[in-house]
Amino acid sequence: MKLIAENIHVISKVTKEAFINRNEEYINTLITKITTQKPDWIDLNVGPSKGKFEGTIEWLTKLYNKISNIPISFDSTNINEIEKGLKLINSTNNCIINSTNADDERLEKFSLIAAKYNTSLIALTLNSKTGIPKEAEERLNLAFKIIATCESKGIGHNKIIFDPLVLPICIDQAQAKVSLDTIRMLKESFDPPILTTIGLSNISNGTPKHLRSIINIVYMTMAMGAGLDSAIVDIFDNELLRVHKMLVNKKPQTSYDDVYLNIYNTIQNYGEIDDIAYDSKDEEQEKIIKTAKILMNKEIYSACYI
Repeated sequence: MKLIAENIHVISKVTKEAFINRNEEYINTLITKITTQKPDWIDLNVGPSKGKFEGTIEWLTKLYNKISNIPISFDSTNINEIEKGLKLINSTNNCIINSTNADDERLEKFSLIAAKYNTSLIALTLNSKTGIPKEAEERLNLAFKIIATCESKGIGHNKIIFDPLVLPICIDQAQAKVSLDTIRMLKESFDPPILTTIGLSNISNGTPKHLRSIINIVYMTMAMGAGLDSAIVDIFDNELLRVHKMLVNKKPQTSYDDVYLNIYNTIQNYGEIDDIAYDSKDEEQEKIIKTAKILMNKEIYSACYI
Protein backbone atom coordinates (compact mmCIF):
# COMPACT_ATOMS: atom_id res chain seq x y z
CA MET A 1 0.00 0.00 0.00
CA LYS A 2 1.25 3.47 -0.93
CA LEU A 3 1.27 6.54 1.32
CA ILE A 4 0.15 10.09 0.57
CA ALA A 5 1.42 12.64 3.09
CA GLU A 6 -1.41 14.80 4.46
CA ASN A 7 0.76 17.29 6.33
CA ILE A 8 0.46 20.35 4.10
CA HIS A 9 -3.16 21.30 4.60
CA VAL A 10 -5.26 24.39 5.11
CA ILE A 11 -6.92 22.86 8.18
CA SER A 12 -3.73 23.48 10.16
CA LYS A 13 -3.90 27.00 11.60
CA VAL A 14 -0.15 27.55 11.21
CA THR A 15 -0.10 26.27 7.63
CA LYS A 16 -3.18 28.30 6.76
CA GLU A 17 -1.44 31.46 7.95
CA ALA A 18 1.66 30.49 5.96
CA PHE A 19 -0.50 30.24 2.83
CA ILE A 20 -2.06 33.65 3.42
CA ASN A 21 1.22 35.37 4.30
CA ARG A 22 3.26 33.50 1.65
CA ASN A 23 5.68 32.33 4.34
CA GLU A 24 8.30 30.62 2.17
CA GLU A 25 10.58 29.66 5.06
CA TYR A 26 7.84 27.74 6.86
CA ILE A 27 6.67 25.94 3.72
CA ASN A 28 10.21 25.09 2.58
CA THR A 29 10.98 23.59 5.98
CA LEU A 30 7.74 21.60 5.97
CA ILE A 31 8.28 20.24 2.45
CA THR A 32 11.85 19.24 3.32
CA LYS A 33 10.73 17.51 6.51
CA ILE A 34 8.00 15.58 4.71
CA THR A 35 10.33 14.61 1.86
CA THR A 36 12.76 12.95 4.28
CA GLN A 37 9.94 10.57 5.29
CA LYS A 38 9.74 9.39 1.66
CA PRO A 39 5.98 9.15 1.04
CA ASP A 40 4.78 8.11 -2.40
CA TRP A 41 2.97 11.44 -2.88
CA ILE A 42 2.71 14.71 -0.98
CA ASP A 43 -0.77 16.19 -0.79
CA LEU A 44 -1.05 19.95 -1.20
CA ASN A 45 -4.42 20.68 0.41
CA VAL A 46 -5.53 24.27 -0.08
CA GLY A 47 -9.29 23.75 0.14
CA PRO A 48 -11.43 25.86 -2.24
CA SER A 49 -8.39 28.01 -3.17
CA LYS A 50 -10.51 31.12 -3.60
CA GLY A 51 -10.37 34.68 -2.28
CA LYS A 52 -7.22 35.22 -0.25
CA PHE A 53 -6.13 31.66 -1.09
CA GLU A 54 -6.27 32.22 -4.83
CA GLY A 55 -2.87 31.52 -6.39
CA THR A 56 -1.74 29.39 -3.45
CA ILE A 57 -1.33 26.20 -5.49
CA GLU A 58 0.82 27.97 -8.08
CA TRP A 59 2.95 29.51 -5.33
CA LEU A 60 3.31 26.19 -3.49
CA THR A 61 4.24 24.31 -6.65
CA LYS A 62 7.01 26.77 -7.52
CA LEU A 63 8.51 26.34 -4.04
CA TYR A 64 8.00 22.58 -4.19
CA ASN A 65 9.84 22.18 -7.48
CA LYS A 66 13.01 23.57 -5.90
CA ILE A 67 12.99 21.08 -3.01
CA SER A 68 11.29 17.77 -3.74
CA ASN A 69 10.86 15.34 -6.63
CA ILE A 70 8.13 13.30 -4.92
CA PRO A 71 4.92 13.39 -7.00
CA ILE A 72 2.24 15.85 -5.93
CA SER A 73 -1.39 15.24 -5.07
CA PHE A 74 -3.15 18.53 -5.90
CA ASP A 75 -5.95 18.77 -3.35
CA SER A 76 -8.59 21.42 -3.99
CA THR A 77 -12.19 21.83 -5.11
CA ASN A 78 -10.98 24.50 -7.56
CA ILE A 79 -9.93 22.74 -10.77
CA ASN A 80 -8.75 25.98 -12.39
CA GLU A 81 -6.23 26.49 -9.58
CA ILE A 82 -5.13 22.86 -9.84
CA GLU A 83 -4.43 23.29 -13.54
CA LYS A 84 -2.16 26.26 -12.78
CA GLY A 85 -0.08 23.93 -10.62
CA LEU A 86 -0.06 21.14 -13.20
CA LYS A 87 1.32 23.53 -15.81
CA LEU A 88 4.45 23.90 -13.66
CA ILE A 89 5.14 20.14 -13.52
CA ASN A 90 7.40 18.59 -16.17
CA SER A 91 5.90 15.12 -15.88
CA THR A 92 2.30 15.14 -14.68
CA ASN A 93 1.54 11.46 -15.27
CA ASN A 94 2.65 10.63 -11.71
CA CYS A 95 0.53 13.39 -10.14
CA ILE A 96 -2.91 13.02 -8.56
CA ILE A 97 -5.90 15.36 -8.75
CA ASN A 98 -7.79 15.23 -5.45
CA SER A 99 -10.74 15.17 -5.96
CA THR A 100 -13.97 14.87 -7.90
CA ASN A 101 -17.27 13.45 -6.75
CA ALA A 102 -20.31 12.14 -8.64
CA ASP A 103 -21.85 15.57 -9.35
CA ASP A 104 -22.18 15.98 -13.13
CA GLU A 105 -20.55 19.41 -13.44
CA ARG A 106 -17.63 18.71 -11.12
CA LEU A 107 -17.03 15.25 -12.55
CA GLU A 108 -16.97 16.62 -16.09
CA LYS A 109 -14.45 19.37 -15.27
CA PHE A 110 -12.13 17.25 -13.16
CA SER A 111 -12.09 14.28 -15.53
CA LEU A 112 -11.30 16.54 -18.49
CA ILE A 113 -8.24 17.98 -16.74
CA ALA A 114 -7.13 14.54 -15.51
CA ALA A 115 -7.31 13.25 -19.09
CA LYS A 116 -5.54 16.33 -20.47
CA TYR A 117 -2.56 15.96 -18.13
CA ASN A 118 -2.67 12.15 -17.81
CA THR A 119 -2.90 12.35 -14.02
CA SER A 120 -4.60 9.99 -11.61
CA LEU A 121 -7.95 11.16 -10.27
CA ILE A 122 -9.31 10.58 -6.78
CA ALA A 123 -13.09 10.20 -6.88
CA LEU A 124 -15.28 10.50 -3.80
CA THR A 125 -18.28 8.18 -3.68
CA LEU A 126 -20.78 10.91 -2.85
CA ASN A 127 -22.82 13.62 -4.50
CA SER A 128 -24.27 16.89 -3.28
CA LYS A 129 -27.84 15.58 -3.37
CA THR A 130 -27.48 12.55 -1.10
CA GLY A 131 -24.16 13.30 0.62
CA ILE A 132 -22.25 10.21 1.79
CA PRO A 133 -24.46 7.12 1.31
CA LYS A 134 -24.98 5.01 4.39
CA GLU A 135 -24.63 1.70 2.54
CA ALA A 136 -21.72 0.28 0.58
CA GLU A 137 -23.98 -0.65 -2.37
CA GLU A 138 -25.08 2.96 -2.80
CA ARG A 139 -21.47 4.15 -2.84
CA LEU A 140 -20.70 1.50 -5.45
CA ASN A 141 -23.53 2.78 -7.66
CA LEU A 142 -21.95 6.24 -7.64
CA ALA A 143 -18.62 4.65 -8.53
CA PHE A 144 -20.15 3.07 -11.66
CA LYS A 145 -21.35 6.50 -12.77
CA ILE A 146 -17.91 8.02 -12.20
CA ILE A 147 -16.22 5.18 -14.07
CA ALA A 148 -18.46 5.69 -17.10
CA THR A 149 -17.59 9.38 -17.32
CA CYS A 150 -13.87 8.75 -16.85
CA GLU A 151 -13.85 6.02 -19.49
CA SER A 152 -15.54 8.38 -21.94
CA LYS A 153 -12.54 10.73 -21.49
CA GLY A 154 -10.05 7.93 -22.10
CA ILE A 155 -8.99 7.64 -18.45
CA GLY A 156 -7.85 4.10 -17.70
CA HIS A 157 -8.89 2.18 -14.60
CA ASN A 158 -5.29 2.37 -13.37
CA LYS A 159 -5.70 6.15 -13.12
CA ILE A 160 -8.97 6.14 -11.16
CA ILE A 161 -8.64 6.10 -7.35
CA PHE A 162 -11.91 5.73 -5.46
CA ASP A 163 -12.27 7.11 -1.95
CA PRO A 164 -15.13 5.28 -0.19
CA LEU A 165 -15.06 7.99 2.48
CA VAL A 166 -14.31 7.38 6.14
CA LEU A 167 -16.36 9.03 8.87
CA PRO A 168 -15.06 9.64 12.40
CA ILE A 169 -15.58 6.70 14.71
CA CYS A 170 -16.93 9.07 17.37
CA ILE A 171 -19.63 10.37 15.00
CA ASP A 172 -21.02 7.22 13.36
CA GLN A 173 -19.33 4.06 14.61
CA ALA A 174 -21.07 1.70 12.18
CA GLN A 175 -19.66 3.53 9.16
CA ALA A 176 -16.10 2.29 9.79
CA LYS A 177 -17.12 -1.21 8.72
CA VAL A 178 -19.21 0.14 5.82
CA SER A 179 -16.13 1.84 4.41
CA LEU A 180 -14.17 -1.41 4.66
CA ASP A 181 -16.99 -3.24 2.88
CA THR A 182 -16.98 -0.55 0.18
CA ILE A 183 -13.25 -1.01 -0.40
CA ARG A 184 -13.85 -4.74 -0.96
CA MET A 185 -16.74 -4.12 -3.33
CA LEU A 186 -14.81 -1.54 -5.33
CA LYS A 187 -11.86 -3.90 -5.71
CA GLU A 188 -14.11 -6.78 -6.81
CA SER A 189 -16.49 -4.93 -9.14
CA PHE A 190 -14.33 -3.61 -11.96
CA ASP A 191 -12.31 -5.31 -14.66
CA PRO A 192 -9.61 -4.23 -15.07
CA PRO A 193 -9.38 -3.33 -11.36
CA ILE A 194 -9.52 0.23 -10.07
CA LEU A 195 -7.53 1.72 -7.19
CA THR A 196 -8.72 2.83 -3.76
CA THR A 197 -7.62 5.32 -1.12
CA ILE A 198 -8.89 6.80 2.15
CA GLY A 199 -8.19 9.83 4.28
CA LEU A 200 -6.98 7.68 7.17
CA SER A 201 -6.93 10.37 9.85
CA ASN A 202 -10.66 10.96 9.35
CA ILE A 203 -11.40 7.78 11.31
CA SER A 204 -9.94 9.27 14.51
CA ASN A 205 -11.00 12.87 13.96
CA GLY A 206 -12.64 14.21 17.12
CA THR A 207 -11.26 11.51 19.39
CA PRO A 208 -8.85 12.32 22.26
CA LYS A 209 -5.32 12.99 21.08
CA HIS A 210 -3.85 9.95 22.84
CA LEU A 211 -6.22 7.64 20.94
CA ARG A 212 -5.72 8.99 17.45
CA SER A 213 -2.59 7.08 16.48
CA ILE A 214 -3.78 3.63 17.65
CA ILE A 215 -7.16 4.09 15.96
CA ASN A 216 -5.47 5.18 12.73
CA ILE A 217 -2.99 2.29 12.78
CA VAL A 218 -5.55 -0.42 13.49
CA TYR A 219 -7.90 0.93 10.83
CA MET A 220 -5.04 1.12 8.33
CA THR A 221 -4.29 -2.54 9.07
CA MET A 222 -7.91 -3.52 8.48
CA ALA A 223 -8.19 -1.45 5.31
CA MET A 224 -5.01 -3.00 3.92
CA GLY A 225 -6.53 -6.42 4.59
CA ALA A 226 -9.64 -5.33 2.65
CA GLY A 227 -7.45 -4.44 -0.35
CA LEU A 228 -6.74 -0.73 0.09
CA ASP A 229 -4.14 0.58 -2.40
CA SER A 230 -3.15 3.88 -0.75
CA ALA A 231 -3.97 6.15 2.17
CA ILE A 232 -3.61 9.82 2.98
CA VAL A 233 -1.78 9.72 6.31
CA ASP A 234 0.09 11.71 8.93
CA ILE A 235 3.57 11.05 7.62
CA PHE A 236 5.09 12.15 10.94
CA ASP A 237 3.48 9.26 12.86
CA ASN A 238 6.54 7.02 13.08
CA GLU A 239 4.69 4.09 14.62
CA LEU A 240 2.18 4.15 11.79
CA LEU A 241 5.03 4.11 9.26
CA ARG A 242 6.68 1.25 11.11
CA VAL A 243 3.53 -0.88 11.21
CA HIS A 244 2.83 -0.12 7.56
CA LYS A 245 6.30 -1.33 6.57
CA MET A 246 5.97 -4.37 8.81
CA LEU A 247 2.66 -5.35 7.20
CA VAL A 248 4.08 -4.92 3.71
CA ASN A 249 7.15 -7.04 4.52
CA LYS A 250 5.29 -9.47 6.82
CA LYS A 251 8.16 -9.27 9.32
CA PRO A 252 7.02 -8.70 12.93
CA GLN A 253 9.38 -6.73 15.14
CA THR A 254 7.58 -6.36 18.48
CA SER A 255 5.60 -8.53 20.87
CA TYR A 256 2.35 -7.16 19.43
CA ASP A 257 3.09 -7.11 15.68
CA ASP A 258 1.64 -10.60 15.30
CA VAL A 259 -1.69 -9.16 16.43
CA TYR A 260 -1.58 -6.62 13.60
CA LEU A 261 -0.70 -9.38 11.14
CA ASN A 262 -3.55 -11.53 12.43
CA ILE A 263 -6.00 -8.64 12.04
CA TYR A 264 -4.74 -8.07 8.50
CA ASN A 265 -5.11 -11.76 7.62
CA THR A 266 -8.51 -12.02 9.32
CA ILE A 267 -9.96 -9.15 7.30
CA GLN A 268 -8.35 -10.44 4.11
CA ASN A 269 -9.89 -13.87 4.63
CA TYR A 270 -13.33 -12.65 5.75
CA GLY A 271 -12.74 -13.93 9.26
CA GLU A 272 -13.97 -12.71 12.64
CA ILE A 273 -12.01 -10.41 14.94
CA ASP A 274 -13.40 -12.36 17.92
CA ASP A 275 -11.51 -15.46 16.75
CA ILE A 276 -8.05 -13.84 16.91
CA ALA A 277 -5.86 -15.33 19.63
CA TYR A 278 -3.79 -12.87 21.66
CA ASP A 279 -2.24 -12.37 25.08
CA SER A 280 -4.86 -10.46 27.08
CA LYS A 281 -2.25 -9.73 29.75
CA ASP A 282 -0.18 -7.77 27.24
CA GLU A 283 -1.48 -4.21 27.48
CA GLU A 284 -0.56 -3.30 23.89
CA GLN A 285 -2.18 -6.41 22.42
CA GLU A 286 -5.32 -5.80 24.46
CA LYS A 287 -5.48 -2.20 23.23
CA ILE A 288 -5.11 -3.24 19.59
CA ILE A 289 -7.80 -5.93 19.78
CA LYS A 290 -10.25 -3.67 21.61
CA THR A 291 -9.72 -0.96 19.00
CA ALA A 292 -10.36 -3.49 16.22
CA LYS A 293 -13.60 -4.60 17.84
CA ILE A 294 -14.78 -1.02 18.11
CA LEU A 295 -13.93 -0.35 14.46
CA MET A 296 -15.91 -3.47 13.48
CA ASN A 297 -18.82 -2.17 15.59
CA LYS A 298 -18.61 -5.11 18.02
CA GLU A 299 -18.01 -2.94 21.07
CA ILE A 300 -19.21 0.57 21.81
CA TYR A 301 -16.76 3.43 21.36
CA SER A 302 -16.21 5.90 24.14
CA ALA A 303 -13.47 8.46 24.69
CA CYS A 304 -12.16 6.34 27.57
CA TYR A 305 -12.37 2.89 25.98
CA ILE A 306 -8.69 2.29 26.75
